[in-house]
Amino acid sequence: MAISDELLKIARDNLYTAIISDTLDSKGYLKQALPSTIRPLDESLILCGRARTGLYMPIYHDDEELNVYEHEIALVDSLQDGDIAVFSCAQNKRIAPWGELLSTAAHARGATGCVTDGLVRDVRLIRQIKFPVFAGGIGPLDTKNRAKMMMADVPTEIGNAKISSGDLVFGDVDGVVVIPADISEEVIQSSMERISEEDKVRRELSRGIKLNVVFEKYGIL
Repeated sequence: MAISDELLKIARDNLYTAIISDTLDSKGYLKQALPSTIRPLDESLILCGRARTGLYMPIYHDDEELNVYEHEIALVDSLQDGDIAVFSCAQNKRIAPWGELLSTAAHARGATGCVTDGLVRDVRLIRQIKFPVFAGGIGPLDTKNRAKMMMADVPTEIGNAKISSGDLVFGDVDGVVVIPADISEEVIQSSMERISEEDKVRRELSRGIKLNVVFEKYGIL
């Protein structure tokens, strides 16, 4: 099921990772959060869009036949409105597969961010263009001689989270969660309902009603 632009807008304008994570937990999806080491370059930005996956493997040389950038360039050039590049590197900290030039190219094509468990570089310039990037670290190391994207738009994993192209990826200052495409509408609707319930809880707690009383009433903490 393709995730509509309308659904993305509802999620971007209203939701946050904790509420989505709780909703996924309630539906039995317990492994949808990416590792806590994956952090935003700019904590004020929201990441929300459809995943486009790229899978990297380590290499230890480069030559003309290897053509290290071919799949990486093709994926970025094929990004569309609302897409998020998801670069799975098996937590390889020898490479920064994402930087400012890819951010600029992706932004120009309407993409809404990047997630990688590798490193990211050109941080100052990426922050200047306000492009949401979440990464496993910061470092200057290019992929040349170190890694190559071997396949694009294939199922992959980051940490314990399985990610396929088309899944909804959402990130904020608390981290990143992945919503499988086939349950995205259900999860977003349930998350919106949970926000409404949490608003009631917040109002009662702010009036001084004890936490145990409110929890017994709403079952929300």
